[in-house]
Amino acid sequence: MELQSAGGGSDAQSHPLFGGALSAVLPHSSTDISELREIPDNQEVFAHAHTDQSLIVELVEYQAQVADQDAARYHFEDIAGSNKALEPGGFEVTSVVPLTKSELSLSDCSSAWMLTGTQCVSKFNEEARNTVTLHLGLFRLPQFSTDVLITFNDPQSISPNSSSAASAGTHREPWTVQDFQRLLQTLTLHNPGLFG
Repeated sequence: MELQSAGGGSDAQSHPLFGGALSAVLPHSSTDISELREIPDNQEVFAHAHTDQSLIVELVEYQAQVADQDAARYHFEDIAGSNKALEPGGFEVTSVVPLTKSELSLSDCSSAWMLTGTQCVSKFNEEARNTVTLHLGLFRLPQFSTDVLITFNDPQSISPNSSSAASAGTHREPWTVQDFQRLLQTLTLHNPGLFG
């Protein structure tokens, strides 16, 4: 898949991830959630300052038994399980496309994929369920026994009973798929020691 070049590339600042071992250009209005609460060591989590959108950069174990073309769906279903969205109709994959390595900064990957799908999830174990579009970027690094997952959670419909309902109407300049694609394109590895 050819990634569209996101506008304003020159003024975008690369943001250090995992103590500078990785970096990427994050979308505007990103808030580092680790400044607000504890985040697992294998994750970097960012939220949009004015919407309910979020981004998660996660280092997970490389799943050698999963073929490259199936790996993004494997991780998507794993996330669906964590979100308790596995019941029939609770999740759907709408597309899985390979990313062209020549357009990526992280050329060490054996393959890279972008999946788009939806999940019906509740926040904080609430009864109310929200429909969330999930854009998932996957970089496979078998030489480091690692898959790098980048997840863009983009809520589409918020239940009026959800704790997110208050921010649902205030979508000032939400993040776009182009913002997410720029993050995927600019993800750069600086220190392989990150992977042990």
